Amino acid sequence: MKKVSNEETVSKLNRIRKSTDVLFNIIFAILALCCIIPVVFVFMISITSEASLAKYGYQLIPREFSLASYRFLWGEKDVIFGALGVSVFVTLVGTAIGVILTTTMGYVLSRPGYKLNGFLTWLVFIPMIFNGGMIASYVINTNLLGLKDSVWALILPLAVSSFNVIISKTFFRTTIPDSIVESAKIDGASQLSIFSRIVLPISKPVIATIGLFLCFGYWNDWFQSSLYISNSKLYSLQALLNNIQKNIEFLANNPAAGLTLQQYRNSMPAEGARMAIAIVIVVPIACAYPFFQKYFISGLTVGAIKG
Repeated sequence: MKKVSNEETVSKLNRIRKSTDVLFNIIFAILALCCIIPVVFVFMISITSEASLAKYGYQLIPREFSLASYRFLWGEKDVIFGALGVSVFVTLVGTAIGVILTTTMGYVLSRPGYKLNGFLTWLVFIPMIFNGGMIASYVINTNLLGLKDSVWALILPLAVSSFNVIISKTFFRTTIPDSIVESAKIDGASQLSIFSRIVLPISKPVIATIGLFLCFGYWNDWFQSSLYISNSKLYSLQALLNNIQKNIEFLANNPAAGLTLQQYRNSMPAEGARMAIAIVIVVPIACAYPFFQKYFISGLTVGAIKG
């Protein structure tokens, strides 16, 4: 009787039928279209004339094209670019701070010899289920930390997430061999040197994963602005869009071209302006993802497969 090796058994179990593969490809294609079509639809609305929108409503293929929405945004470039600058600053600085804090916390919790490992792990895990609530967070951030009307109010509250810390801990525990850390200790390296010179260079997947999570979170956030920011110069691009969506007269009440309020309202492409700003928000973050896709996928699957 022929003996079947473990490798052959695993290969047989992992084999996918051609029909199943085709079915999966169809499902993924449908899911991809579900993500792409809304963006295309929003872009088409942004290049549709206001008269066509008023007469025919939203259409995937516009009957009358117009770049009035983008010309309007260019006319409001001081407001738009100011909000864009805030979003870019918050995203870059917040992502850098968040990655540093998250990876250092994850590495410390991944070390089995650390005495407070169990206590701090529970301390990190509990906020994933329970939290102090919005009022407690608001009081601490405004009264205790003094972050009201500060750009740091958009950065610090989102810098560390329990979920991201758990991902980092799992990666370091399952990927970084203890022998490497012990060898470095014998050579006299400090924990900071081990982390910065040995651990981080081989941790690109988890860094990219945490970085993308933070980047998406900061770039798409508008809620922190609504809570802590009353100075319009500190509004992020997402907060600006939210204000426009709630009330298109947000820009009309702050005319920059020296026009009267009524003239400004009449010249404003209301629906197209909303959609154009949505495109301005979506495109940069969509262009950034493909560069990190390889590390992002490997980071998400960390600990899922054991050799």
